[in-house]
Amino acid sequence: MSTNKPVVVYGASGFTGRLVCEFLREHGLGFVAAGRDAARVQEVMDRNVPGIETADYEVAAVDHDVESLTELFTGARVVCNMVGPFAKYGHEAVQAALAAGCHYTDTNGEQSWMIECEEQYGAAFAEAGLLLSPGIAQMYTTGEIAANIALETPGLDTLDLLVLWKGFPTTASTQTIFTTLASEHFYLEDKEYRQWAPETSFSVSVPGQHTPAIVLPWGGTAHPVWFKRDPRVATCRALGGVADQGLMAGVVQMTEAIAAMPKEEQGPALEAQAAATEGGMPPRENQRSNWSLDSVHASGPTGSVHCVIRGASNYKQTGLLQAFAAYHLVHGTPRRVGFASGCQAFGHRELHAVLQTFGLSGPARVTGDVAPVQLAPVPQAIGAVGARAAVPA
Repeated sequence: MSTNKPVVVYGASGFTGRLVCEFLREHGLGFVAAGRDAARVQEVMDRNVPGIETADYEVAAVDHDVESLTELFTGARVVCNMVGPFAKYGHEAVQAALAAGCHYTDTNGEQSWMIECEEQYGAAFAEAGLLLSPGIAQMYTTGEIAANIALETPGLDTLDLLVLWKGFPTTASTQTIFTTLASEHFYLEDKEYRQWAPETSFSVSVPGQHTPAIVLPWGGTAHPVWFKRDPRVATCRALGGVADQGLMAGVVQMTEAIAAMPKEEQGPALEAQAAATEGGMPPRENQRSNWSLDSVHASGPTGSVHCVIRGASNYKQTGLLQAFAAYHLVHGTPRRVGFASGCQAFGHRELHAVLQTFGLSGPARVTGDVAPVQLAPVPQAIGAVGARAAVPA
């Protein structure tokens, strides 16, 4: 079946997929809620999406192959893909979106998938005038917003990012964590990818608290990929983790154990561990107790800036960011087509504003050698002679 709805949410029955549907309803966008089992998707819509009775939507079952997905996507403008791990399942959805003439977004947390998307599909999407934007999610996009706010101060070329959140990993997130442990992951140094040592971990200070946090390169994250082609940035390193330090200590131990195994044994060992790890559907997030923190130090030869953004409910942030991206793509054009990040496609200040509008983000706290405010003359027609108004540099 093809559709007359502008958006397809593929993987709508998952934890993040249902949140995307919820925020699409908030934006007044019609959508197809798609998955393998139509009855399961309908049950999730009925029980787990507040206000679904007022939404313009339909449910569709689809097989996970390019032909079936292309047929489903035809007629839509945007595909929001929630079916991961994306390095394993993403290719069919991207190929189908391109064949159907749809913009593509997803919520992945896999650096290897980001690099594959750029190398294999970026040029084709650009030629078709379509956006290919994997990784629009709190784990990456909110940190990218903070980085771009810091980079509003000229002369900074090095980014040091920290992403923390307090919550319960979903099944898909758990699978992604184990997937990234076995993959090569990179930071950016002088515009070149450099590989992290597999067993790398750090204890870092966290803005606003006395206790340190255990963090990892977290698969390298999307940030080095996004900023590799940004002329302002030469070096970018990103670290991430969850607030549960017991969980993070266990992940570090597992990382060290996997790194010591022969390469051919790592994949089966991780699959076995993932199967044994409880990562079922977590409860709906509580904005008082489920928080996120994105901290970015941007530095250059003669200065530095620190930007911190605190937020609530990282999965809700992800659902909202996906819905806003879809709304923008249905009603307008992105700033960039082909392979591009959320900030590159829609603007970092715009994305931050929508998070604040829905109460999921606080203001950006910026300290350090912030660019000074310049003064510009006010036209005499609207101001006294000699009056001056402050405008951003």
